[in-house]
Amino acid sequence: MIDLHTHTLFSDGELLPSELVRRAEVKGYTAIALTDHVDSSNIDFVIPRLVGVCKELNRHWKICSIPGCEITHAPIEDIKGLVKRARKLGAKIVVVHGETISEPVIKGTNFRAIDAGCDILAHPGPISDKDVRLAKSRGVALEITTRPSHSKTNKRLVKMALAIGAKLVLDTDGHKGEDLVSDKQAKSILKKLGLSALQAKKVFDNSRILAKKACS
Repeated sequence: MIDLHTHTLFSDGELLPSELVRRAEVKGYTAIALTDHVDSSNIDFVIPRLVGVCKELNRHWKICSIPGCEITHAPIEDIKGLVKRARKLGAKIVVVHGETISEPVIKGTNFRAIDAGCDILAHPGPISDKDVRLAKSRGVALEITTRPSHSKTNKRLVKMALAIGAKLVLDTDGHKGEDLVSDKQAKSILKKLGLSALQAKKVFDNSRILAKKACS
């Protein structure tokens, strides 16, 4: 299992980075991205610390710890600049908090995130056909989320992405150890969403490609 969207106590997660990564390793993960919430107020604080701890963990453990961030509820005009800033600070996976139906995300966030070239658009909610097509052309992965509060639009997203040919990834948006899922659970989730074994493999391959680049 590879998970490219999780949170530690550097934002609203419950665990230290080391604790979350250790739980992921025991769960059978080969890579995990630590993508704490950031905006202009804390991006300079959070990312360097995740870069530091991931470097340390990767010296000792086989699981690849990836420093990243999730740009969250930022003014849409700032998203492109924040994506660039995050990468300059060392984020290897840049996620943007999409237009989930469970939070008052600014309309237009999905488009701005994809246009900015983020790596993953998290829980994009009722994303438009136009934005899915843009994600395909820009190579931005759209997230199937296992987080209950964001997952109600997963089926619609999967149907649209498969029809258009946009990249999909599966992430937990985990905030605690119990949120992490095993490879078997992940496969079951994708099967329930109507993906064939071959389509599910492609989803996992998309995560592997992103993780391989981030871990190199």
